[in-house]
Amino acid sequence: MVMARPLELQYSEPSTLKEAFSILAKVEGAKILAGGTDVIVSMREGKIAPAHIVNIKRISGLDKIGPSTGGGLRIGALATIGAVETSALVRNAFPMVAEAAHQIGSLPVRNRATVGGNLCNSSPSADMAPPLIALGAVAKIAGPKGRRSVNLEEFFTGPGKTVLSKVEILTEIHIPDPPRNSFGAFLKHGPRQCMDIATVNAAVMVTLKGKVCENARVVLGAVAPVPMRAKRAEAEIRGKPIEDEIIRKVGEIAAKECVPISDVRGSADYRREVVNVLVRRLFGKALGAKLAK
Repeated sequence: MVMARPLELQYSEPSTLKEAFSILAKVEGAKILAGGTDVIVSMREGKIAPAHIVNIKRISGLDKIGPSTGGGLRIGALATIGAVETSALVRNAFPMVAEAAHQIGSLPVRNRATVGGNLCNSSPSADMAPPLIALGAVAKIAGPKGRRSVNLEEFFTGPGKTVLSKVEILTEIHIPDPPRNSFGAFLKHGPRQCMDIATVNAAVMVTLKGKVCENARVVLGAVAPVPMRAKRAEAEIRGKPIEDEIIRKVGEIAAKECVPISDVRGSADYRREVVNVLVRRLFGKALGAKLAK
């Protein structure tokens, strides 16, 4: 549906969060802009017609990537996808997050698009979501009434919808340090992978105790209204030795657990088969990372 453009588009560039909150509270139909790779395209295509653009790029401190107090890593919402891709901190501590960033769009897009934008757009196929959810990431949110934290897997409420109120802003993502002997992997399937929206993307995080899976997270994208954890698949492997037959069963369960739609990128049945294959490959990739250490 093409939306009618407002008679006069308003534009603001707040330099502080407080100023941004004030504008968002006063203006109806405001849209936050960070990198603009989603918002500007949607406006050009007539999918959205905001009355007021609030560009938050001038707010200092929201683009930082660094250690978090108490452990883990913080990624500012305004950090570009390219900065995440090339960050030594991210690549060393959480390589699957850097890998997901590398597979988003082209180099010019990655140098402009932001982590916050990729998440707040709440696309079911957002590439940053599966690895961050698999790692137990937490969304840090600020608003005029204070700050709050939300587990990232609970951040998305539907296509294009999040838990953010109209006056709240995502400020950063906190990734906790994983348990010892934890290994993760991310994979994306699409016609051209990096340059296309994912037909399916997925991530796993597995914690081992000897040869037994102590815990596992299996996260799927583009196969449900929001990025989803395949909890029945996780339960199937938890507490069991990681063997080929178990991994095969986990892939089959994940394929049955997801709820994909059919669209121009693939049918629902095709997506289920891709999930089955990707999940099995992800466990192999994660265990390969274990052997490399």
